[in-house]
Amino acid sequence: MADFRFDIIWDYFPLFMRGTLYTIGISVSGIILGSILGLLIGFGNMSSRWYLRLPMRGYIHFFRGTPLLLQILIVHYGVVYNVLGTTDAIVAAIVALALNAAAYTAEIYRAGIQSIDRGQSEAAKSLGMTHFQMMRYIIVPQAVKRMIPAFGNEFIVLIKDSSLVAVIAAPELMYWSRAASSQYGKIWEPYLTAAVIYLFLTYSLNKLLIYLERKM
Repeated sequence: MADFRFDIIWDYFPLFMRGTLYTIGISVSGIILGSILGLLIGFGNMSSRWYLRLPMRGYIHFFRGTPLLLQILIVHYGVVYNVLGTTDAIVAAIVALALNAAAYTAEIYRAGIQSIDRGQSEAAKSLGMTHFQMMRYIIVPQAVKRMIPAFGNEFIVLIKDSSLVAVIAAPELMYWSRAASSQYGKIWEPYLTAAVIYLFLTYSLNKLLIYLERKM
């Protein structure tokens, strides 16, 4: 550590900042798309119809039971190129993270909705509410409050997991850290810088999550 070179950090600082913006963009896109897809999967998983429930359950088991790195490679080299006709690493990164996040957010939806006391559903039905009205006005508003901490934790995990997309050359933070390490043959300078930036992002998000929990 005696020969710690701050000039490496200074030289790569614009690229670190650019990579941080890509990290945030990829993570936000992944959690938004994953939450939308996860909503459909979550309700499908809770369906009484087996032909809807079984495929959704299989999806959840696959993406929760296999490494994210493997999913990124399959999506990039297989799905995105063959289906979308592009080799854009950013597109592949967003798709892979969204598909992975969907499996976890689907379980968050399920757990949140099923945590509401069954008596409230029965009371809503006794008042003549339809299933849609019951979910919209009674179940979902209460469940959302309970889902916020889990969604916040999933977003924090996704920010850290986004570092894996460096293997497909997506120009996020870890990509530029590896580039600096390779160019200068140094470990501490680029990777400690990346660690500090990741820590700042996750710490800030955690504080925001605590604030939202208190407001709710």
